[in-house]
Amino acid sequence: MRLVAPIAATLCLLGMLLGAGCYEVPVTGRTAIDMVSDQEVIKQSLAAFDQVKKKYPLSRNRDLNERVQRVGERLAKVAFWDVPQADWEFVVFEAPQTINAFAMAGGKVGVFSGLFKIVQNDDQLASVLAHEIGHVAARHVNERLSQQMALQGGGLLVGGLMAGSGAGTLTSNAVLEAYGLSSNLTAIGFDRKKEAEADHIGLMYMARAGYNPEEAVRVLERLELESAGQTTTASLLSTHPSTPDRIDRLRELLPRALQAYAQSGRTPTPTLVK
Repeated sequence: MRLVAPIAATLCLLGMLLGAGCYEVPVTGRTAIDMVSDQEVIKQSLAAFDQVKKKYPLSRNRDLNERVQRVGERLAKVAFWDVPQADWEFVVFEAPQTINAFAMAGGKVGVFSGLFKIVQNDDQLASVLAHEIGHVAARHVNERLSQQMALQGGGLLVGGLMAGSGAGTLTSNAVLEAYGLSSNLTAIGFDRKKEAEADHIGLMYMARAGYNPEEAVRVLERLELESAGQTTTASLLSTHPSTPDRIDRLRELLPRALQAYAQSGRTPTPTLVK
């Protein structure tokens, strides 16, 4: 039987007493606290996604749009059981100076055209999208909001973040902040543990979808090279800390991912109905 870390156990107990609870993160099996309403997080994520759409023009590049749709739909099939409430939408924003991508609860995924300075093929694009989808599957935003509630001594519980409360104080701006997507889309993202977990989940998702997981390492290496010598850091690097340790961890996970990659053609996936 796997033991839950003392802090997580305390938060889970608090959550259960307050009517919320815990969940098991897909792929990694970690136990995490969830004291917020999934429906409310999705609702405000959709509103936040609309805000991003108003800020950035949609790309008219047919090739980029087709690539993102093609890769995104394959990954969505693999993540289907872990993100059952998702209504997947993959959007390319025309922002050639922004090397970034993100995914939100409800299956909303955004890619900035500057990312294609880094990704050279579908496998590399899959590694980035799978990582972002990994954050959604792990419900990292729910966990971050729950932790904020606990740190504030439950002060937000009466304000509407509590699961099922429906009081509505969770705003789209708060969700943008929780995703690490502030008004300039360069805020610090998730902590390193959550980034490493999204790496792990994303690596397995891309492998199961039939994309070469070795390309995930190459993307990080190319991202660091692109940022070297620049006065400003690429958004994707500032919100997703890329370190030798992170690359080393991916390499440790590669044998298992390569097994999944070899089996990907024999693994049935659900059909997405639109």
